[in-house]
Amino acid sequence: MTDSSADTHFGFRTVPLDEKQALVDDVFHTVARRYDLMNDLMSGGLHRAWKNALVNLVNPPRDGQPFDLLDVAGGTGDIAFRVIEAGGEGVSVTLCDINGDMLEVGRERAYERGLEAALTFVDGNAEALPFPSRCFDAYTIAFGIRNVPRIDKALAEAYRVLKPGGRFFCLELSSVDIPWFEKLYDLYSFNVIPRVGGFVTGDAEAYRYLVESIRKFPKPQAFAAMMTAAGFRRVSVRPMTGGVVALHSGWRL
Repeated sequence: MTDSSADTHFGFRTVPLDEKQALVDDVFHTVARRYDLMNDLMSGGLHRAWKNALVNLVNPPRDGQPFDLLDVAGGTGDIAFRVIEAGGEGVSVTLCDINGDMLEVGRERAYERGLEAALTFVDGNAEALPFPSRCFDAYTIAFGIRNVPRIDKALAEAYRVLKPGGRFFCLELSSVDIPWFEKLYDLYSFNVIPRVGGFVTGDAEAYRYLVESIRKFPKPQAFAAMMTAAGFRRVSVRPMTGGVVALHSGWRL
């Protein structure tokens, strides 16, 4: 990976790598309160099915067995809530996000759902997690890793905090692999999404970045290779919806 003094692509713009996190933070400070609404509008509600597929793969125990999940870039709590509701009394989730506005929305939603007892909220950076090594049974990150400036460091941290036998799960927007669909998807992404985002949140530029960042994220097999380099084994990838998203997983053995 490139060091922090070099330039990196931020969407289709090029900025110093050490400035990317601040730019990402600005985007999510702006959209935090309407983030879930925008997910519905941008995906036509499909994000719910994708997240359910992730939770099904996590398969939290329902028999009361202790199960500690770390949900990174968990923001407003969508994955955390689903895992808690799918599992038994032994399931607990630590929701970690670098953005305080997103965490605040997550706390409010957890209280409304009566799930706060099973949740811990932590302000933390995916590249330098504030947790001891080998302390979680599973790690999830949904639609967040493409916004991490140094993905290799985030993967190394994920590996570090997982117990031996723990599993890493990553749900991320990916590369459409059907030519005619790719053209339609690009047309929708670059023309419709920023306009809808601008109408709903007042910040079309934030959503233009979110679209552009997808195109800069490594292709599925390249990301799988990065996971392997971080130490994960039995790495797999499951494309969904014609490659619009990919569900990656790997084990710390």
